[in-house]
Amino acid sequence: MQSPEASTAATPTQIHLALAALADEVVGTLARLFAYVGALVLFAILALAALDRLPSLRDDEPAEKPGWSVADRSQPAFALSWLDSSEKTASYVILRHPEGGRRDVMRWTGEADKPVAELEIYREGSEFDVALPATADLAVHMGLGEATPLEQAGLIDTKFGPVALFQPTGTAEGARACLGYLKRSEEPALQISGFSCQGDTLPARRAAIACTLNRLTLLTSGNEPKLAELFAHAELKRRSCAPQGSSDWLLGAANAQLRGSL
Repeated sequence: MQSPEASTAATPTQIHLALAALADEVVGTLARLFAYVGALVLFAILALAALDRLPSLRDDEPAEKPGWSVADRSQPAFALSWLDSSEKTASYVILRHPEGGRRDVMRWTGEADKPVAELEIYREGSEFDVALPATADLAVHMGLGEATPLEQAGLIDTKFGPVALFQPTGTAEGARACLGYLKRSEEPALQISGFSCQGDTLPARRAAIACTLNRLTLLTSGNEPKLAELFAHAELKRRSCAPQGSSDWLLGAANAQLRGSL
């Protein structure tokens, strides 16, 4: 039989054991809590490191290249005077590409600001895609849908040599449709294109385009001697504008061979 003294002596021991167990539980809980918080901090650090790495990973992927932008500070390099003083003054817009290309675009409007003609001189840079059809954007510039097919509508003779004409595929004979045109030069790398809606008949519209190109002059070559040489040689072949409808501007023998879809 246990004495009262022995029972009383056991009570502090039990208390100490209970306190030790509680302390161990608290220490264990705190340890687990610190481990949990540490894991969260580690994941946060790894996430931030991954986000910081993303830009350099994107650099390995082909980035979308910037396109054409308006060059407000550039000076016009070309000029063209019109015989018809009723036409509004042409707007002149210069577009530049980061890879060196330059487009000088002149536009004329008639009544209600409706476009009646456009002339673009494109000096090619590294952005030029040789695989892209030369007439890819011509339909859009003519106010037609991007998918509108064009067919060749003959040639005209200009101071730059023969220039190809284009019209919407299936245009009826005698229909009053705008005519597009295109002239490429390999040396220097140059493309002259545009459209004209002037004239009531097809011969008149052809003559209007020929007259436009014959009146195109170079103001400054921008340190491009081959461009200056091209226009200097062209000036030697320059003729005054013939009356609209005159067949003197046409290359009739070649026109019969240049009809068809593009």
